[in-house]
Amino acid sequence: MEIKTLESFYQDTTALLPEGINKEIGHFNVFKIDELHAQTRKNLKPAMPYNRRAYYKISLISGRNRAEYADKVIDIEKNALLFATPKIPYHYVPQDDNQFGYFCIFTSDFLLHSKSGVVLDELPIYHPGGYPIFQLSDEEADEIAYVFKKMYRELSSDYAYKYDLLRNYVLELIHLGQKLQPATALYPTHNASARVSSLFIELLERQFPIESPQQRLSLRTAKDFADRLAVHVNHLNKVLKENTGKTTTDLISGRIIQEAKILLKQTDWNISEIAYSLGFEEVAHFSNFFKKQTSFAPLSFRA
Repeated sequence: MEIKTLESFYQDTTALLPEGINKEIGHFNVFKIDELHAQTRKNLKPAMPYNRRAYYKISLISGRNRAEYADKVIDIEKNALLFATPKIPYHYVPQDDNQFGYFCIFTSDFLLHSKSGVVLDELPIYHPGGYPIFQLSDEEADEIAYVFKKMYRELSSDYAYKYDLLRNYVLELIHLGQKLQPATALYPTHNASARVSSLFIELLERQFPIESPQQRLSLRTAKDFADRLAVHVNHLNKVLKENTGKTTTDLISGRIIQEAKILLKQTDWNISEIAYSLGFEEVAHFSNFFKKQTSFAPLSFRA
């Protein structure tokens, strides 16, 4: 699967790198979607490819679109706010020519130099298993567009501290998105069982994404995770059931299936390579597992 770098982003979009931006620590840029959409059509560029990116992206999309995020497909009829991370592949395909809005791209280093020293992957909006695409009312879209407009103006200013201000605008967008999440996603309990659950999810997600056929999952069973967390496997299963409603095996299987779907649809790896990378010793074991979870054979799902 291709990893889209900042360099390839600028080559694909023919967008100009802002003057002086390479002098800053980290990277940031902001774009108007209608301008980039028109430029893309003029240069006959293909629709945004479905791949992982080496940068973060926040988009305010106004217009009919179809967004694909990991293994989910979301139809956007009017306005949406989308948060994308380097960990999960995504793309969106315009369904008409009336495309408006803004998006900004930035690296994790860009926000590390804010006074808050924020670590992006620790924020609720970027937690594993989330659903960071939010349909917006016109009023919500206007509020978010106002932040992007300030970004757009500030980026071309000669204010000495403009990047500090831009970092604040990025954080404002993140907080606006987090306010759109259910309260349970923002205010998790912090008791001992919730802590074990959190550590389990962190260990599980740390193994993904699978970026080459040579990469292989090291933790695949409930016992693997229990041993790493220094708890009894029955205790781990109990706290996960209490906190997530699912068993340890269900959570592991669900995440492996999610990655398997991505690899089948978005890479040209053969079934043997995918099976190996996901920790299966035999292709038949992987095929049986996939069919049991999805009702499809791997090749049928890929077709």
